[in-house]
Amino acid sequence: MKSKLSVDSRMRHFLTVMAVLAIVLLGSAFVNNSPTPATDVQQTSEVMVSNSQPVTSASDVASVRPVKPIPKGFDGIKQFWQYTGFYNCQRGHLIMILVAFVFIFLAIRFEFEPMLLIPIGVGIIIGNIPFAEGAGLQIGIYEKGSVLNYLYFGVQKGVYPPLIFLGIGAMTDFSSLISNPKLMLLGAAAQIGIFITFWVALSLGFTPTQSGAIGIIGGADGPTAIFMSSKLAPELMGAIAIAAYSYMALVPIIQPPIMKLLTTKKERVIRMKPPRAVTKVEKILFPIIGLLLTCFIAPSALPLLGMLFFGNLLKESGVTKRLANTASNALIDIVTIILGMTVGASTQATQFLKPESIEIFILGALSFMVATACGVLFAKIMNLFLRGDNKINPLIGNAGVSAVPDSARVSEVQGLKYDPSNHLLMHAMAPNVAGVIGSAVAAGILLSFLY
Repeated sequence: MKSKLSVDSRMRHFLTVMAVLAIVLLGSAFVNNSPTPATDVQQTSEVMVSNSQPVTSASDVASVRPVKPIPKGFDGIKQFWQYTGFYNCQRGHLIMILVAFVFIFLAIRFEFEPMLLIPIGVGIIIGNIPFAEGAGLQIGIYEKGSVLNYLYFGVQKGVYPPLIFLGIGAMTDFSSLISNPKLMLLGAAAQIGIFITFWVALSLGFTPTQSGAIGIIGGADGPTAIFMSSKLAPELMGAIAIAAYSYMALVPIIQPPIMKLLTTKKERVIRMKPPRAVTKVEKILFPIIGLLLTCFIAPSALPLLGMLFFGNLLKESGVTKRLANTASNALIDIVTIILGMTVGASTQATQFLKPESIEIFILGALSFMVATACGVLFAKIMNLFLRGDNKINPLIGNAGVSAVPDSARVSEVQGLKYDPSNHLLMHAMAPNVAGVIGSAVAAGILLSFLY
């Protein structure tokens, strides 16, 4: 982080931001869900076909809607006013626009995942510009035939997450994991938070499918959370996606206090031996073997894991550099822009502001914190069976969540804080990339039970 704020100062900023979000969401739970002020516009403008379904295409409108004379004088001014955002604005729209400002502020001021939070923040603003819903304007993201609705199709059907995984695979170097395979266990341990939150969500009254989609937030993997919610709980997709990306961005704030709480001063200065050199043959075989092994265990995760390992093979083969460069640069950037913007726009106040949104944010925080704690604690457990320089610094346990590479950077920063010469980044990348694989496998397991 370029910011020179101390950990305590960061915590104050984090608590302030979370308090704002909590107040905003708490207030939103009581937003009046009565028809929008444009009810009279909707009643006069919405055309119904013979089967009582709203007209959704331009051709239907042309064939069914009667030709209306152009309003004159005061009537024209009145109709114009009824179509403006000022007339259709509700408290919920203003609340969500405020949340968007918070996201954009965090991205620019503190550089918290700016490539995610800025598209999402702008998307929230776009999705909450008030308009006459149901007037056949085809503007909103939930209105069939609108441009935003077409872009949102990739989110609803889970098209974008596999493309993101393709780019991640093309950017990822699995050498640290190949050289020290036991660190994969840390990535697996961090997924415990997903299943604990699943049972907590069930106990709170969410359906099994909704609970599975909520639990995956603990993996700190936005694309996987979107993929899961598109399959299991599309009605909660907006809240789940926003929660997942919010906690990904707040990794440098949430994780350090948990890491400090669960480790001793002696454990924080453990030096790990340098990873061994990995051959090119190992790098080529890893994505092939990984694809076969993980997808045989959880075939439901094939769209994610298949693209992840495919992208990595493009990178490591050495003969498809153009494809690897496209996947790791242009493709993933384009998809990230569209995905972030449409996920943000899906938080349209009339659809997003529900009491369930508050519960999802709370459960998501629980899932993420439990996942971090499980990774750190499992590293301590592994040290009971390891000797000498084979011991693991528990500070890399937090990297078991799949927020690549932010959680690994947190391990590095915290390690240097207690020993300025102890670099943990390369070691932390092993559980970090294992967490990407682990969260996808966990998603596949949940899908096999719940879908």
